Amino acid sequence: MQYVAPIGVGLLYAFLMSLIREPHRRRFNAVMVAGAGAAYLSGGGLGGWEFVFTAVVTYVAYRGLDSWNFIGVAWLLHTAWDIVHHIKGNPIIPFAHTSSLGCAICDPVIALWCFAGGKTPRELLAWVRGARGRKGAAPGERARVGAVGG
Repeated sequence: MQYVAPIGVGLLYAFLMSLIREPHRRRFNAVMVAGAGAAYLSGGGLGGWEFVFTAVVTYVAYRGLDSWNFIGVAWLLHTAWDIVHHIKGNPIIPFAHTSSLGCAICDPVIALWCFAGGKTPRELLAWVRGARGRKGAAPGERARVGAVGG
């Protein structure tokens, strides 16, 4: 369950965030990942490196104000930091020993959603259907299918 629940949390996060209309959704998520980048500061398990990491994630999150891809990169950076903290034994929630591991499983789910453009479930479904339609179309039909579904 400790491996499955974080995936559900990531999916729930993406679903709840998709309720926010664009362009506010992207901007709100940039702020969220910037905050997540500072989550380990109070524990200070990695000393001054905590400040360096926070500065890097803050910059990448700032770039995310205009780009879902940067937000996805910031979530992956946070994933790497979660793994370091899990291995070091300095979890994000001090009384929950595997909390950083859970976060490291959850964050890539959110990153994938960001790399897909932070779409709503309906938009994601249409996007997947459109990709399947373009993949199965004959070479001459691809442009027409993309233009119609576009």
